[in-house]
Amino acid sequence: MNTNVFRSAAVRAVLVAALAAGAVFATTSSAATSVDKAAAALVPAKIKAKGAVIVAADASYAPNEFFASDGKTVIGMDADLAKAIFPVLGLKVSVVNATFATIIPGLTSGKFDVGMSSFTDNKLREKTVNFVDYFNAGTSFFEKSSGGPKVTNLASICGLKVSVESGTTELADATSQAKKCKAEGKTPDVPEPFNTQSEANLALASGRAQVSMADSPVAAYQVKQSSGNFKLVGQSYGVAPYGIAVPKQDGTLDKAILAALKDLISNGQYATILKKWGVQSGADTHPALNGATS
Repeated sequence: MNTNVFRSAAVRAVLVAALAAGAVFATTSSAATSVDKAAAALVPAKIKAKGAVIVAADASYAPNEFFASDGKTVIGMDADLAKAIFPVLGLKVSVVNATFATIIPGLTSGKFDVGMSSFTDNKLREKTVNFVDYFNAGTSFFEKSSGGPKVTNLASICGLKVSVESGTTELADATSQAKKCKAEGKTPDVPEPFNTQSEANLALASGRAQVSMADSPVAAYQVKQSSGNFKLVGQSYGVAPYGIAVPKQDGTLDKAILAALKDLISNGQYATILKKWGVQSGADTHPALNGATS
């Protein structure tokens, strides 16, 4: 998802999700899992003293992070991974909802301890935060099932209104493509950024946008849950790692998270969580720190 320091009928679903996205609620897990002492030793003193971490996620990006049926509890792949990782470090964890574009600033200000929200690890973001890479995803296009334009790839969105979430790589790509369209003498695409993916979906469903872009697992999920109202179109592109975002000022917390993640991969919990959410094709069984290639 996702380059700036960046469900039932489809319409009913996105309306509910968009309303819910304004809430902030914590899903809390206690440190009941067996602790990896070596990994826990890497946790910075100030985090260890608190005994807990606040993990920020934008709960509009199903199946990676979204609200449960209560409209408050954050669930999904990232929430489950967070609730599995931090107990290994002897820490409790609260997963809270935050608008995507506010998460990295919230990390640098100390409001959040960790960001787990389908962040694409890229060189620009690595200037501000450190990443623990743990998953791979590309970008996909989706549109209304009938009457939509012919979209085959990024170059084919010239002249279209494109709904995207603010602060994402999709917004950066659509913006960059608009410049290319103009340079080629074509009508530029018009990126329509929204605070949440739910709002971007609603714009597509209501006809305010002609096509939407999102990370591949998210786009596929939206289409699957739309009761035939949306369809995937064109070719996915730009496979890149997702990273768990950690403030640079938090010393070795990234290394602690990496060690705990490796434990989850070794004991099978990682694979179980990805399978639960149907995203096992994006598994990265060789996690690393700051693995951006662009």
